[in-house]
This record gives sequence, C-alpha cells and structure tokens, in this order.
Amino acid sequence: MAVPIITLYDVPNHSPQPWVPNSWRVRFILNHKRLMYRTQWVQFPDVETTLRGIGALPSSWRSDGRPVYALPAIVDPTLDPSSPKVLSNLNQIVEYLEATYPARPVFPEGSRALQGLFVWHIQEIFVKPLLPIMIPLSHQNLPEHSQIYFRNNPSQSPFGPVPTTTMILPEQRERAWSIAKEQFDLLATMLDKNRGDGDGVVAMGTEVSYADFALCAVLIWIERVDTRDGWTRVRSWNGGRWARLYDRCRPLMEVY
Repeated sequence: MAVPIITLYDVPNHSPQPWVPNSWRVRFILNHKRLMYRTQWVQFPDVETTLRGIGALPSSWRSDGRPVYALPAIVDPTLDPSSPKVLSNLNQIVEYLEATYPARPVFPEGSRALQGLFVWHIQEIFVKPLLPIMIPLSHQNLPEHSQIYFRNNPSQSPFGPVPTTTMILPEQRERAWSIAKEQFDLLATMLDKNRGDGDGVVAMGTEVSYADFALCAVLIWIERVDTRDGWTRVRSWNGGRWARLYDRCRPLMEVY
C-alpha cells in the first residue's frame, strides 16, 4: 500500500510553478519539517469547487456573510487515513503543522507572539507599496482560463480589483519601487539590530523561522512574477541582505 502523504493545494501560473506568497509559507514549513507531501495544482476558477469537494470549510467570510474559499489548503491523511485532516485557512494550517509535527519547530520557544506581529507587519504594511506593481503582473502571469474568469467575475479576484491593463507607466513604476524601497530600508534597519547576537540575516538568532518564511515568500513572489527587473532591484538593496536571506531559504524551496 502507498504511504499516505500530505497534499498541498496551490495555484499555478503559466509554468506551473509556485509563486503565491501564502502557499510558499506552507511549503517552507513542510520542507523545513521534512514532511512528505505532493502539490495539487488548482486554477482559481476551480478553487471553490475543489475545496468543497474535499470537505474544506470556507477560508474566511465576506462582510455580507458569503463564504470565501481560498488557497492554500492541505489534506493530511498521515495520522488517520480514514479521516484525513482538511484545512483551508493559512493560520490554522501553520498552527496545525507546528502542533502535529513538533520536530524542527518554526516558532522558537517563546517567540510565537512576536513572530505573529512580525508576519502581520509583512502582510499588512511591508507588502502594500508593492501591490501597484505586483497585482497587474500577477494577473498577467495567470493561465488564460483564470484571466478570463476574473475579467468576467472581478469581485472574485484575490488580488483586489482586476486591472484593465497589465501595463504601468514607467514613472508610476519607479515611484512604486521607490516607496517599496522605503519599507525594505525600514525592515533592514530593524533586522540589523540582531547583529552581534545573530547571524545578521535571519529574523531570530542563527536559524530560519516562520518570520523568515513569510518574508522570503514575498521575495519569491517578486522574483517569479516581476521577471523584468524586480528581483534584480531588490537583491541589491541594503547591502545584499535580501539575496542572503533568499539563499538561506533556498534549500527549502523544493517543490514536490
């Protein structure tokens, strides 16, 4: 009999290759904990049907009470193949994996609250200046099936309003990158306080943790979606700090 393994549901681009930051957080944890898993690719128009089909609960709820089904999601049959665990909420997935597979923890002891604040800052503050650049490019990198779906159903877009064009004027692009660099500079200044009692690269001490995965997931998003010059810019900022973090996480970027 085949050994049960975890299934990670993720969204492809044209390749397909993983690019969605939230999915990369989960993939980093799976790789870090050396858990056996496989990726099931699901195009955006098929997400709700797929998640309903595996018995997943809504990932969240809209203000009008309608359910939202979103990826990533996991199905874990390894503890009980007759009743696999199904999760489709990012935070619940992270907590489940850490509690169920405590070896090689992603939350160093006593750091859960501070890491939670760090990750909130990444997703709510740090990443926002990137959105004018990354949202149109993310749409452009979707398979045509998904692009057509969002053009016909703009309210279903996980990125916000569907752009009418994937083009951004050069001066707008430069302004957006300038504002984004301000956030990178602020974060670098904060992380530099670790020098002396850390390795000067990761968020805590000398080992990667969930905070690093959340940040590196954004770096991967830039690298794989803004193929024009996004990663070329970012990797050179702050003395190459972000390239060093990317390289620290590189061994955990395997895709199964």
